[in-house]
Amino acid sequence: APSEYRSVTGELSTPVPGVTVGGTLPKIAQVADKMALVRSFAHTNSGHGGGTHWVMTGYDNRAIDNGGLPTRPSIGSIVSRARGANNPQTGMPTYVRLGGIGSDGPAFLGAAYSPFDPGGQARRNMSLVVDRPRLDQRRELLAGLDKVNRVADRSRLMEGLDAFEQQAFNLVLSKSQQAFDLKSEDPGTVERYGKGLGQQLLTARRLCEAGCGFVTVQYGGWDMHGQIANAMKSRSPQLDHAVATLVEDIHERGVQDEILLVVSGEFGRTPKVNRNAGRDHWAPLSTLALSGGGLQMGQVVGESAAKVDVPKSTPITPQDLMATVFSVLGIERRIQFVNQAGRPVYMVEEGKPI
Repeated sequence: APSEYRSVTGELSTPVPGVTVGGTLPKIAQVADKMALVRSFAHTNSGHGGGTHWVMTGYDNRAIDNGGLPTRPSIGSIVSRARGANNPQTGMPTYVRLGGIGSDGPAFLGAAYSPFDPGGQARRNMSLVVDRPRLDQRRELLAGLDKVNRVADRSRLMEGLDAFEQQAFNLVLSKSQQAFDLKSEDPGTVERYGKGLGQQLLTARRLCEAGCGFVTVQYGGWDMHGQIANAMKSRSPQLDHAVATLVEDIHERGVQDEILLVVSGEFGRTPKVNRNAGRDHWAPLSTLALSGGGLQMGQVVGESAAKVDVPKSTPITPQDLMATVFSVLGIERRIQFVNQAGRPVYMVEEGKPI
């Protein structure tokens, strides 16, 4: 390709014949046979907030970048609504947030299906500080007070509070809280994953094995409007190491059919390098790779046009990604829930599993 379009970091071969990845991702290149790289993922909102909303919910929202609120529930909240806020066997929250992505909440599904955030005070509140008999007495008293509150409450607020209350008791009284603590993990495994994003992905794997249904992890810093070559060399190593380690680990543990890793951003980058040696926002061809979930790995899905500006093959959309996740998790693709207007709406209207 002409110099203004071609990769500024070179390319690396992979175990999949004819498939290469960018030059700052050597460890991911080595595990590409355990991944599926999607090269026709696309939507049309190149705003940070709007693009995030589209990828996380399957729907466009042009008002987000001007201070608007999410209008559709995120994938994780839909999973929580479909399965229940907690895993009934382990007490583990169905939906956990390890990094704030944006548009990752429940919208009209209600507060009960928000992600559980283990950071800060929420994590400290998971420790039981009174004995079990005393806790049971407090729980009975709380139930009595709730009956009084419910008579006076005509909104759905109490419903959300009840769900949070049940989630809190289930989590505190179960052993699943240990999944959040890497002190319970083999020290060699902790060292293998490394700090930062590695710790987050290791925690995510532990949460999934403890019964969590959906975990979000955020690793930002890709808005490289200038000097993208240097920025990629600085930002890529942590991602490269953490993702490759998780991919290898889930295969070594034999859980590659039970855990699906989705790597994405809110959009891609402009095909042409700008005057500042960087690349700008570009939704018409976006980033997507997957690993595990019992899906067929070691392949490239879709094809981009010659200048990597748009899909050459049929575009794969955020709703197609949602349909894929639902299929892996055993959730009906045409599932419906009632919106804020009191009407049942499909969570996925047009998407099909990739």
